[in-house]
Amino acid sequence: MLTSVIRISFFGLCGLLSTVNIAAHAGDDVIRHRIANSNFPVAAAVEVPASMSIVYLSGKLPPIQDLTQDKNSPLAYGGDTKGQTIGVLKAIEKSLKDIGLGLGDVIKLQVFLVGDPALNNEMDMDGFMAAYIQFFGTKTQPNVPARSVLKIAGLANSAWRVEIEATAVRK
Repeated sequence: MLTSVIRISFFGLCGLLSTVNIAAHAGDDVIRHRIANSNFPVAAAVEVPASMSIVYLSGKLPPIQDLTQDKNSPLAYGGDTKGQTIGVLKAIEKSLKDIGLGLGDVIKLQVFLVGDPALNNEMDMDGFMAAYIQFFGTKTQPNVPARSVLKIAGLANSAWRVEIEATAVRK
């Protein structure tokens, strides 16, 4: 009988502590942990308080930027990885705006890069970063997300060099 009382008290205490923990974080902002001793514009980790909802955007692909180009040519979508990444990040920015959010609300990006034939089929990380730093970790938009970058064999259109999935939060 005494064991049951102790168990109930223990679980009751755990429930009380988790309620207190949730209440303590209910009004807090997202916490972005920077990479130690680095100013690299990517978070090492991001914490989201329980009071926020998580929004998952479907992957965005490069939009057509030049209608005079063949739709199977990278030139139609911004050419190289940098140009296509700018198009994709602008599309993400628009999608977020359409639902009342912004790039500052992004907590995670998952980036898929296709090898560039002009670079011996290696992914163009320099081109990607040149575009990325125009949108994240800037003076006007200092928030940086956690991020993964993966090299993939290809996307549905062989002209595409990048696809990006975004996760954001809403207070």
